[in-house]
Amino acid sequence: MIDSVPHSVTDPAATIDDCTGLVLAGGESRRMGRDKTVLEFGGRSLLQSAVDRLRDVFPQVWVSVRQRRAEVTVPQVLDEVPDAGPLAGVCAGLAQTGDAWVFAMAADMPFLDGGTIRALATWRDARYAAVVPIVDGVPQPLAAYYAAAALPALRAALAGPGKSGLRAVLERLDVVWVNEDRLRRVDSAQHAFADVDTPDDLARCRQWTGGDKA
Repeated sequence: MIDSVPHSVTDPAATIDDCTGLVLAGGESRRMGRDKTVLEFGGRSLLQSAVDRLRDVFPQVWVSVRQRRAEVTVPQVLDEVPDAGPLAGVCAGLAQTGDAWVFAMAADMPFLDGGTIRALATWRDARYAAVVPIVDGVPQPLAAYYAAAALPALRAALAGPGKSGLRAVLERLDVVWVNEDRLRRVDSAQHAFADVDTPDDLARCRQWTGGDKA
Protein backbone atom coordinates (compact mmCIF):
# COMPACT_ATOMS: atom_id res chain seq x y z
CA MET A 1 0.00 0.00 0.00
CA ILE A 2 1.21 3.50 -0.86
CA ASP A 3 0.39 6.29 1.57
CA SER A 4 1.75 9.46 0.00
CA VAL A 5 0.76 12.44 -2.07
CA PRO A 6 1.20 11.76 -5.82
CA HIS A 7 4.29 13.07 -7.56
CA SER A 8 2.39 15.63 -9.61
CA VAL A 9 -1.05 16.43 -10.88
CA THR A 10 -1.60 15.82 -14.55
CA ASP A 11 -2.61 18.49 -17.04
CA PRO A 12 -6.39 18.94 -16.61
CA ALA A 13 -6.85 18.40 -20.35
CA ALA A 14 -4.26 15.65 -20.83
CA THR A 15 -5.00 12.30 -22.44
CA ILE A 16 -3.73 9.27 -20.54
CA ASP A 17 -2.20 7.34 -23.40
CA ASP A 18 -1.20 4.09 -21.69
CA CYS A 19 -4.69 3.34 -20.40
CA THR A 20 -8.08 2.33 -21.79
CA GLY A 21 -11.34 3.55 -20.29
CA LEU A 22 -13.72 0.68 -19.54
CA VAL A 23 -17.39 1.32 -18.75
CA LEU A 24 -18.89 -1.53 -16.72
CA ALA A 25 -22.42 -1.95 -18.03
CA GLY A 26 -23.14 -5.63 -17.49
CA GLY A 27 -25.07 -5.48 -14.23
CA GLU A 28 -28.63 -6.65 -13.78
CA SER A 29 -29.97 -3.41 -12.21
CA ARG A 30 -32.09 -5.42 -9.76
CA ARG A 31 -32.47 -2.60 -7.23
CA MET A 32 -33.53 -0.16 -9.95
CA GLY A 33 -36.09 -2.58 -11.40
CA ARG A 34 -35.06 -1.80 -14.99
CA ASP A 35 -31.89 -1.33 -16.98
CA LYS A 36 -30.41 1.74 -15.33
CA THR A 37 -27.79 2.30 -18.03
CA VAL A 38 -30.48 3.57 -20.42
CA LEU A 39 -31.99 6.03 -17.91
CA GLU A 40 -31.77 9.69 -18.92
CA PHE A 41 -29.44 11.96 -16.95
CA GLY A 42 -28.50 15.40 -18.19
CA GLY A 43 -29.93 14.80 -21.64
CA ARG A 44 -28.10 11.51 -22.25
CA SER A 45 -28.38 7.95 -21.04
CA LEU A 46 -26.20 7.08 -18.06
CA LEU A 47 -24.21 4.77 -20.33
CA GLN A 48 -23.61 7.39 -23.03
CA SER A 49 -22.64 9.95 -20.40
CA ALA A 50 -20.04 7.57 -18.98
CA VAL A 51 -18.62 6.82 -22.42
CA ASP A 52 -18.40 10.52 -23.30
CA ARG A 53 -16.58 11.42 -20.07
CA LEU A 54 -14.02 8.65 -20.54
CA ARG A 55 -13.46 9.74 -24.14
CA ASP A 56 -12.21 13.06 -22.78
CA VAL A 57 -9.47 11.27 -20.84
CA PHE A 58 -8.44 8.12 -22.73
CA PRO A 59 -7.58 7.47 -26.40
CA GLN A 60 -9.86 4.45 -26.49
CA VAL A 61 -13.00 3.52 -24.57
CA TRP A 62 -14.62 0.10 -24.34
CA VAL A 63 -17.87 -1.06 -22.77
CA SER A 64 -18.12 -4.26 -20.75
CA VAL A 65 -21.44 -6.02 -21.37
CA ARG A 66 -23.14 -9.36 -20.69
CA GLN A 67 -24.35 -9.47 -24.29
CA ARG A 68 -23.70 -7.19 -27.24
CA ARG A 69 -25.80 -4.03 -27.48
CA ALA A 70 -26.74 -2.54 -30.83
CA GLU A 71 -26.82 1.04 -29.56
CA VAL A 72 -23.21 1.01 -28.32
CA THR A 73 -20.86 2.48 -30.91
CA VAL A 74 -17.54 1.92 -29.11
CA PRO A 75 -15.86 -1.51 -28.85
CA GLN A 76 -17.64 -3.96 -26.57
CA VAL A 77 -16.13 -6.73 -24.48
CA LEU A 78 -18.10 -9.67 -23.13
CA ASP A 79 -17.55 -10.93 -19.59
CA GLU A 80 -15.03 -13.76 -19.46
CA VAL A 81 -17.31 -15.72 -17.11
CA PRO A 82 -21.09 -15.21 -17.38
CA ASP A 83 -22.89 -13.80 -14.34
CA ALA A 84 -19.66 -13.39 -12.39
CA GLY A 85 -20.01 -9.68 -11.66
CA PRO A 86 -17.64 -6.77 -12.30
CA LEU A 87 -14.52 -8.88 -11.78
CA ALA A 88 -15.35 -10.75 -14.99
CA GLY A 89 -15.71 -7.47 -16.86
CA VAL A 90 -12.42 -6.11 -15.56
CA CYS A 91 -10.63 -9.33 -16.53
CA ALA A 92 -12.11 -9.23 -20.02
CA GLY A 93 -11.14 -5.59 -20.45
CA LEU A 94 -7.56 -6.15 -19.32
CA ALA A 95 -7.24 -9.15 -21.63
CA GLN A 96 -8.53 -7.47 -24.76
CA THR A 97 -7.67 -3.78 -24.69
CA GLY A 98 -3.90 -4.24 -24.86
CA ASP A 99 -2.87 -1.29 -22.69
CA ALA A 100 -0.76 -1.29 -19.53
CA TRP A 101 -3.72 -0.06 -17.51
CA VAL A 102 -7.51 -0.03 -17.58
CA PHE A 103 -9.65 2.50 -15.77
CA ALA A 104 -12.86 0.67 -14.88
CA MET A 105 -15.91 2.81 -14.18
CA ALA A 106 -19.47 1.78 -13.43
CA ALA A 107 -21.98 3.19 -15.89
CA ASP A 108 -24.11 4.57 -13.05
CA MET A 109 -21.70 7.21 -11.71
CA PRO A 110 -22.90 10.46 -13.32
CA PHE A 111 -20.56 12.82 -11.44
CA LEU A 112 -17.24 11.05 -11.85
CA ASP A 113 -15.39 13.54 -14.01
CA GLY A 114 -12.12 13.85 -15.87
CA GLY A 115 -10.46 15.81 -13.08
CA THR A 116 -11.02 13.04 -10.56
CA ILE A 117 -10.01 10.34 -13.03
CA ARG A 118 -6.77 12.16 -13.93
CA ALA A 119 -6.02 12.78 -10.26
CA LEU A 120 -6.34 9.08 -9.47
CA ALA A 121 -3.96 8.30 -12.33
CA THR A 122 -1.11 10.08 -10.55
CA TRP A 123 -1.00 7.30 -7.96
CA ARG A 124 -0.36 4.55 -10.52
CA ASP A 125 2.75 2.51 -9.80
CA ALA A 126 4.01 -0.53 -11.69
CA ARG A 127 4.61 -2.36 -8.41
CA TYR A 128 0.89 -2.39 -7.62
CA ALA A 129 -2.13 -4.16 -9.06
CA ALA A 130 -4.61 -1.32 -8.78
CA VAL A 131 -5.35 2.20 -7.62
CA VAL A 132 -8.63 2.29 -5.70
CA PRO A 133 -10.29 5.27 -4.00
CA ILE A 134 -11.87 4.92 -0.57
CA VAL A 135 -14.94 7.06 0.17
CA ASP A 136 -16.48 7.20 3.65
CA GLY A 137 -14.36 4.21 4.57
CA VAL A 138 -15.66 2.10 1.66
CA PRO A 139 -13.41 1.00 -1.24
CA GLN A 140 -14.67 2.00 -4.70
CA PRO A 141 -13.43 -0.74 -7.06
CA LEU A 142 -15.87 0.38 -9.77
CA ALA A 143 -13.97 3.65 -10.19
CA ALA A 144 -10.42 2.37 -10.19
CA TYR A 145 -7.29 1.73 -12.20
CA TYR A 146 -6.19 -1.86 -12.84
CA ALA A 147 -2.77 -2.90 -14.12
CA ALA A 148 -2.57 -5.40 -16.97
CA ALA A 149 0.16 -7.15 -14.99
CA ALA A 150 -2.47 -8.04 -12.39
CA LEU A 151 -4.58 -10.01 -14.88
CA PRO A 152 -3.24 -13.48 -13.92
CA ALA A 153 -4.05 -12.88 -10.25
CA LEU A 154 -7.49 -11.50 -11.06
CA ARG A 155 -8.25 -14.44 -13.36
CA ALA A 156 -7.13 -16.88 -10.68
CA ALA A 157 -9.51 -15.26 -8.22
CA LEU A 158 -12.31 -15.41 -10.78
CA ALA A 159 -11.76 -19.12 -11.37
CA GLY A 160 -10.99 -20.12 -7.81
CA PRO A 161 -13.16 -20.98 -4.82
CA GLY A 162 -14.44 -18.49 -2.30
CA LYS A 163 -15.43 -14.88 -2.68
CA SER A 164 -14.73 -13.39 -6.09
CA GLY A 165 -16.16 -9.89 -5.62
CA LEU A 166 -13.74 -7.15 -6.59
CA ARG A 167 -13.42 -5.80 -3.06
CA ALA A 168 -12.60 -9.21 -1.62
CA VAL A 169 -10.08 -9.90 -4.37
CA LEU A 170 -8.34 -6.55 -4.00
CA GLU A 171 -7.80 -7.16 -0.30
CA ARG A 172 -5.50 -10.03 -1.31
CA LEU A 173 -3.43 -7.94 -3.75
CA ASP A 174 -0.97 -5.05 -3.50
CA VAL A 175 -3.17 -2.00 -4.02
CA VAL A 176 -2.76 1.75 -3.74
CA TRP A 177 -5.70 2.87 -1.60
CA VAL A 178 -6.51 6.57 -2.03
CA ASN A 179 -8.75 7.96 0.66
CA GLU A 180 -11.09 10.87 0.09
CA ASP A 181 -8.96 13.41 1.95
CA ARG A 182 -5.90 12.60 -0.13
CA LEU A 183 -7.87 12.79 -3.35
CA ARG A 184 -9.32 16.19 -2.45
CA ARG A 185 -5.81 17.61 -2.17
CA VAL A 186 -5.60 17.36 -5.94
CA ASP A 187 -9.28 17.37 -6.96
CA SER A 188 -12.40 18.85 -5.36
CA ALA A 189 -15.24 17.41 -7.46
CA GLN A 190 -18.55 17.15 -5.62
CA HIS A 191 -20.40 13.82 -5.44
CA ALA A 192 -17.77 12.23 -7.69
CA PHE A 193 -18.40 8.72 -6.38
CA ALA A 194 -22.18 8.86 -6.06
CA ASP A 195 -23.88 6.03 -7.91
CA VAL A 196 -27.41 5.30 -9.07
CA ASP A 197 -28.60 1.97 -7.71
CA THR A 198 -32.23 2.77 -6.88
CA PRO A 199 -34.99 5.16 -8.00
CA ASP A 200 -34.29 7.23 -4.89
CA ASP A 201 -30.61 7.50 -5.85
CA LEU A 202 -31.61 8.72 -9.31
CA ALA A 203 -33.98 11.32 -7.88
CA ARG A 204 -31.33 12.58 -5.47
CA CYS A 205 -28.69 12.89 -8.20
CA ARG A 206 -31.12 14.79 -10.42
CA GLN A 207 -31.88 17.16 -7.54
CA TRP A 208 -28.18 17.88 -7.18
CA THR A 209 -28.13 19.05 -10.80
CA GLY A 210 -31.36 21.01 -10.48
CA GLY A 211 -33.34 18.53 -12.60
CA ASP A 212 -36.31 16.41 -11.67
CA LYS A 213 -37.16 14.51 -14.84
CA ALA A 214 -38.41 10.99 -14.12
